[in-house]
Amino acid sequence: MKHWLIGATLSFLAIPALANPLLLVGNKGENSVSFIDLETGEELARPEVSGRAPHEIAPSPDGSQFAVVNYGDNDIDIFDVETRTIVQTIDLGDDTRPHGLKWLADNRIIATTEGNQSIVLLSPDRTVRSIKTNQRGTHMVVVDPAGETAFTANMGAGTLSRIDLTDGAIVSAAAGVEPEGIDITPDGSEVWVSSRGDNHVRIYDADSLELKATIEVGLFPLRLVISPDGQFAVTSNLADGGLSLIDVSSRDVVRTIPVSGSQNAGQVTLLFSADGSRLYAAETGTDTVAEIDFRSGEVLRRLSAGQQGDGLAIIP
Repeated sequence: MKHWLIGATLSFLAIPALANPLLLVGNKGENSVSFIDLETGEELARPEVSGRAPHEIAPSPDGSQFAVVNYGDNDIDIFDVETRTIVQTIDLGDDTRPHGLKWLADNRIIATTEGNQSIVLLSPDRTVRSIKTNQRGTHMVVVDPAGETAFTANMGAGTLSRIDLTDGAIVSAAAGVEPEGIDITPDGSEVWVSSRGDNHVRIYDADSLELKATIEVGLFPLRLVISPDGQFAVTSNLADGGLSLIDVSSRDVVRTIPVSGSQNAGQVTLLFSADGSRLYAAETGTDTVAEIDFRSGEVLRRLSAGQQGDGLAIIP
């Protein structure tokens, strides 16, 4: 087994008027967002969103704002971090059930809109452009490092889609049963997809969508993240309350971490800290977020959030 421990020191860039890094949690069970001080573990605020069932959260490149999708409606809220208030709500029109979300380096925002098999691309001035995937259950999205190509996991269709953000051209490939978790390697060469219905991870060439490998993991892997250094992929296994750690180079499952060890925890979203030393797992069944030391696999603490906290983000 390869040595896979990570020893970097946690560090963050300073932002005016923000003393400590914040963990943001989208509480889909009560239509709110928790602001949690990661230094003290204290929940500082819990403002309401404008709509229903907030899910994924994406910080702006400068950390001054963040976006949150309202999956029960057809809009995206933009929050100011310092004031903890909504400064804009973007109506997506006919594009409904927004879920997967990314805020790109050039200030565009991209979201899946599962309700009508699409993604939406918001320009910096928040003009909305819709691109049809024509794939049922377009749920999660990642974007290549250049910001030119998006990839979606389409649960209902059982596919992975590659979408050119310039001309809207789309290519799709089979991706197992109910593919939901998705991430792209830091160099943009591979897309990794976890299929919750068959307990596998599939690895694709980002340019051709050629299937390169298939790996069996834990039970019901509904999320997948790749570590910031690109060395490991991790699946969030809802049905066993654990994590499967995969060596990206060897394709081997090198470790299983039992976070709660129980389906009752309702473990969903995963998020790495910027340096990869910490991993956060949202536990919707207990209204908590588990903070995990990635080196040891130890659960360091559980942070209290709102009802059914799901989407996660860190503001440095």
